[in-house]
Amino acid sequence: MKYLQIFFVALVAFEHIYFMILEMYYWDKPKGLKAFGMKLEEAKSSKTLAKNQGLYNGFLAAGLIWAIINKNNFEELAFFFLICVTIAGVYGSYTTKNIKLFYVQSIPAILGILTLIL
Repeated sequence: MKYLQIFFVALVAFEHIYFMILEMYYWDKPKGLKAFGMKLEEAKSSKTLAKNQGLYNGFLAAGLIWAIINKNNFEELAFFFLICVTIAGVYGSYTTKNIKLFYVQSIPAILGILTLIL
């Protein structure tokens, strides 16, 4: 079960590293425009906000990686950061009216939480 827990925590961490890269470096590039369904003008006007958002995703990834590295408090740290990711996914999905965000961000975190609880 421990390997499954680590798998989900690592999966969510890697997702957030990917989100960070997309938001901080590819926001107004073709890959970012496609990923977020935006037009170039929209992306250019919100680029600074996207970099800030990417930084927060990087912090979530760092916390999850910290949980994996920290053997003594793995469950507590992983649980906290997976809850943060779940809430961010629910809120982001609700405010953007994009259910895909919930599936991509929250579902893996929820599965990770379930492996920690069971």
